[in-house]
Amino acid sequence: MTPFAVLTSIVAPLPHDNVDTDTIIPSREMKSTGKYGLAEGLFAPWRYVDVATRKENPDFILNQPEYRAAQILASGANFGCGSSREHAVWALAEYGIRCVIAESFAPIFYNNCIRNGLAPVVLPKTVISTLAGGTATIDLAAQTVNGHRFEIDPEAKMMMLEGLDAIDLTLKHRDAIAVWQAKDRAVRPWIYL
Repeated sequence: MTPFAVLTSIVAPLPHDNVDTDTIIPSREMKSTGKYGLAEGLFAPWRYVDVATRKENPDFILNQPEYRAAQILASGANFGCGSSREHAVWALAEYGIRCVIAESFAPIFYNNCIRNGLAPVVLPKTVISTLAGGTATIDLAAQTVNGHRFEIDPEAKMMMLEGLDAIDLTLKHRDAIAVWQAKDRAVRPWIYL
């Protein structure tokens, strides 16, 4: 995973509440179980006037020239609700989105973001409205977006700053694991046959 430290980008405004995972990546757009090949289906119901031909909807924010390369998306409350579909985070990441700023996130989606290196930033609606459409700088170490402070769990912050997934995080404790296994092997040798 790519470490996340500081990101400066135009902020694409998507001012909707309850953007669900089926809108982010509809099930019909998931052609595999892998992390790749999903960007084209990102926001397909909104992005295309005709999904079959991929004719773009010129009114959709990510189809507008000034937002095509946006790495930050600003949205409303309860972003990523619906199913626990990790493909939604994968699609955003493959498209190039590195951060979603929202009033709140569905808990599973939020955790999927952390585990995949996409920064989920919670800020009040009044702050989000000042950022949307402009340029923002996210400083994860300082926990700020253009000077506005946001909260993040210390473990999640460390994972993102160091580019760790759940396995990498576990391996940071390999010495303690080895000590425990040695003690356990002495007590329960039959487990290790």
